[in-house]
Amino acid sequence: MSKRRLVITAVLAGTSQSEAARTYGVSQGWISRLMARYAAEGEAAFEPRSRAPKTHPTATAPATLELVLGLRKKLEDCGLDAGADTIGWHLRHHHDIILSRATINRILTRAGQMTPTPSKRPKSSYIRFQAEQPNETWQSDFTHYRLTRPDGRPSRDVEIITWLDDHSRYALHISAHARITAAIAHATFQHAADLHGYPASTLTDNGMVYTVRFAGGRGGRTQLETELRRLGIAQKNSRPNHPTTCGKVERFQQTLKKWLRARTPQPHTITELQTLIDTFTDEYNHRRPHRSLPHRATPAAAYQARPKATPGTDRTSDTHDRVRRDKISKAGTVTLRVAGRLRHIGIGKTYAGTYVILLVQDLNVRIIHATTGELLRDLTIDPRRDYQPTGRPPGPAPTKQKTRTYKT
Repeated sequence: MSKRRLVITAVLAGTSQSEAARTYGVSQGWISRLMARYAAEGEAAFEPRSRAPKTHPTATAPATLELVLGLRKKLEDCGLDAGADTIGWHLRHHHDIILSRATINRILTRAGQMTPTPSKRPKSSYIRFQAEQPNETWQSDFTHYRLTRPDGRPSRDVEIITWLDDHSRYALHISAHARITAAIAHATFQHAADLHGYPASTLTDNGMVYTVRFAGGRGGRTQLETELRRLGIAQKNSRPNHPTTCGKVERFQQTLKKWLRARTPQPHTITELQTLIDTFTDEYNHRRPHRSLPHRATPAAAYQARPKATPGTDRTSDTHDRVRRDKISKAGTVTLRVAGRLRHIGIGKTYAGTYVILLVQDLNVRIIHATTGELLRDLTIDPRRDYQPTGRPPGPAPTKQKTRTYKT
């Protein structure tokens, strides 16, 4: 029996409010309010009232709730990532609305849009690695996809091969074939190299189309192995039964097939499948925000932001190379320590609050917009000065005077 019921019953039986207060360890004022509520509401007074506020002035606007749920459905229907991070990116960049990841998750949970997933291996247990430059390492793998007959029945399996830049996750080449062979692996690599230049290294699994090192030496090297050796490109292969080594391209293939399965109608031929793949490649590289890249940049922006590595690039030379991430201050500057002193580099107040990447080689500095990949400034530090001016005249940019014409 609840304390409220005991107190009300005791007072109705003739016990004074002061005596009931001493007996049950409550204040007399609380009993007075309780009895008043009992007189007004009857037995409803036995249960406590909700302490939730009657108004929520900081609650998310209903229109924003509908927008979040609408984005969730739109992204899922397109076969794209529809998590809280991606929804938050679209809200910020396309609707000028900023919501935290936790707020978006609560909205989705209350609407029944969150599907519980089984516990996974903790992220802290993985060893994360990423190439420092575009074209420093290319990952490659191939996967299966089943075509569909015109009447909707499953048709034959085909295979899709991918070449992916390790640093930026830029999809360099994706193509569908009846079956991936060593000749196709070499041809697709050469096609990607013709478009984007040769990489410093490649990383693949131990499939026979990439390497024959586990074939007992029969038949010599594949075409790809011979070409990589001729060009001085380091060929790296994961250990057997360690798919996480090539995890970037493995995860990319999941994203690709999820998008393909959401297409209606499904492709009937390899040509139709290749058309869909080309559409996805353009969307993935240039418009889809990538959760693994800083500030949810697109792979194309990350791929163009830094100088590209080349075969035989010596990354252990005596030059002092470093990469820094910073945010432009309200004064329009970023700081960099050179020769033991902090230097202030002018960018411009127009870019205040912008996240940037600083590529530093000795005194040469390139400052790049972290999200778009735009080059904001390329300079050589003057060690004699603390402030490195932009070279533009102070004050706002001059405006052109309008020429007035008077009728006579």
